[in-house]
Amino acid sequence: MLAAILVIVIGTELTAADTLTKLRQQRTEAAHRARRILYNNDGDDHILDVPASVEAFLAKRTTPLLDSHVDTIVYCTSRPFGVFTHNTKVGDALTTKAGYTPPRNNITGDFIAQGTDTLRIMIECGHKHGKEVFWSMRMNDTHDAAHPPDKPQRYWSAFKEQHQDWLFGSRAKRPPYGRWSGVDYAEPVVRDFLFRFVEEVCRNYDVDGIELDFLRHEPFFKTVANGGLATSAEVSMMTDLLRRLRVMTETEGLRRGRPILVAVRVLDSVGYCRDMGLDIEVWLKERLIDLLVTTDYHRLNPWEYSVKLGHKYNVPVYPCLSDPRVRGETRFKRNSIEAYRGRAMNAWAAGADGIHIFNNFNPRHPIWWELGDLVKLRTLDKLYFVTVRDGDPNRFLANGSRHRTVPVLAPSQPARLSVGQPYRVSIVVGDDWRVAQQASVKPTLSCHLQIPGVTAPEQVAVKFNNHALRGGTAQNGWVDLPLPVSLVRQGANQVAVSLNEAADAKQLWDAVYACAEKMPAPWSRSRAHNNTSAVMRDKALVIADTGKDTGSYLYYTYPWNADIARPAVVEAEAKVLSGRSSIIVANGAAEEEVHLLGDRIKLRHAGLAHRMNTTDAFHTYRVEIQGKDIRVFVDGVLQLDGTGKFTRAAASKRNVVLFGAANSTETGAAAWKNVRLRTGSRLLYDLIVSVQYR
Repeated sequence: MLAAILVIVIGTELTAADTLTKLRQQRTEAAHRARRILYNNDGDDHILDVPASVEAFLAKRTTPLLDSHVDTIVYCTSRPFGVFTHNTKVGDALTTKAGYTPPRNNITGDFIAQGTDTLRIMIECGHKHGKEVFWSMRMNDTHDAAHPPDKPQRYWSAFKEQHQDWLFGSRAKRPPYGRWSGVDYAEPVVRDFLFRFVEEVCRNYDVDGIELDFLRHEPFFKTVANGGLATSAEVSMMTDLLRRLRVMTETEGLRRGRPILVAVRVLDSVGYCRDMGLDIEVWLKERLIDLLVTTDYHRLNPWEYSVKLGHKYNVPVYPCLSDPRVRGETRFKRNSIEAYRGRAMNAWAAGADGIHIFNNFNPRHPIWWELGDLVKLRTLDKLYFVTVRDGDPNRFLANGSRHRTVPVLAPSQPARLSVGQPYRVSIVVGDDWRVAQQASVKPTLSCHLQIPGVTAPEQVAVKFNNHALRGGTAQNGWVDLPLPVSLVRQGANQVAVSLNEAADAKQLWDAVYACAEKMPAPWSRSRAHNNTSAVMRDKALVIADTGKDTGSYLYYTYPWNADIARPAVVEAEAKVLSGRSSIIVANGAAEEEVHLLGDRIKLRHAGLAHRMNTTDAFHTYRVEIQGKDIRVFVDGVLQLDGTGKFTRAAASKRNVVLFGAANSTETGAAAWKNVRLRTGSRLLYDLIVSVQYR
């Protein structure tokens, strides 16, 4: 097709091949321009609390950034597949004002009526101020998964309504991986529809590039959503789509006289992406993409992996620093400016070409004026974490975690510490101390460990790159140790942590909690539902579930990380008020539900039951597990002996304790007073290196 094009430039006839060669040279130069920060704006600034105006729209997220390190605005107008906030004729323009509670106002339709739209305004503003503007297409956004079948939902597209058989499932029949409202790219019409979305933007808008966001949301094929791997045919389908998009962007680039770049946002693993149906190495090899942006809710490899992959094919690489979303944090926060500095420093030290920021929309946050300046960043205070994003890759791909090479340590996924058996983990520190010396600034470093129950630093043995750390303090579940600069190298550092003495033998419980509506970290609470509640009443926490809708239940979860070979115990004082409540125990291998009903208690999977009145008073329920054995005591008396019956496989290998009310198909309420736990070991919930400059 391209070979047949004749282009006349300044009165001189050039062959299509010559013109295309020139365009590709321009594209390579544009791909390698300096970009300090790429700012991904998800487009929710189409919702204003004031009347629609260009000034108000830009002031919400854009105008304050015009003098920052943001060189590229990546603007997203796509919502769930088929819905957009720009003036589309291919898909559905999100012009409805229904569902927005005043003063919140959807201005999409207002701008379209004025002859413009959010994307056009963003491009004009960006170009006026020397900013590059990309349009971002979310390849399989599933924010419409809550679509109620009996009423309209603003994100539900006409395409999905007409082609429900091309979705991964339904609200009643959900796939094991991803969300039911995802579209299946194995269908040619789906791929063609996607192509026409992108083509429409490239024809009608003066974008500098497009971003194909493959992380909103995975997966892309029913094969994967149902627990399999993408087939070779499906991989070829997606690669052919990329080839088709490349030809289109070159055609449109020739028409307008300058290139349209193609960026992709994918996970940082060739193997994971290939299993998902995305052959990113072929895309790079065939020059189908110009910028590589990697990671989102979870990381699988060090930043060096992505940098090496992209640079092998002369493609710039931009690590994506998404919002952390780690639950259970207390003292040190991953969304702090110090943590963002540490993350950016690690990316720059790995050889990144720039930084991509996702899900941070405060235009006055200091990250926009700090993360793009490596010289300035070098002498600013920082926090380094072992794990910044703790998302589960198994959520979207069966056994997706097999592709992960980086460690995971966070309050949501603690590590077990034992006497004389060191837990070993690496932590990456991007600072180069030689630069600090040249700048005549002196860094002070500390190693911080969150280990509830430790009352003195001598109880813990910590080695940093094989050197023991001495001194320090222990308070409120944290051990703080001075860290000599000479022990810390730029890049990966090895840390070994173990218990020095069996202090647990002197204490009955590792942790004792009075039940409260807001339980302290590392406890977490399941998402709120219209039919659930948790309120304090008469010095007890009453947890109730009054509905039978999908997702109607309420539990509090504690990541106790029990050892399969050692006894683990949980005790709870509870009084059943109605229906069914439960204590759930899991040790990574097996799990069991202890159901508390009005006239009995029972082990759901072991099939054991004991009749009693659970409503007459508060009773102490004690659950003990070890190996394949489970036993339940009531007020100190063994009532359920499940020796050899603790065999039900733990869901997703979880290792937690839960207590709360009912499930999606039942109702229940109970009052809870105290919860006590013991695993015979200590848990390391977090490990941080802090860097302070004076």
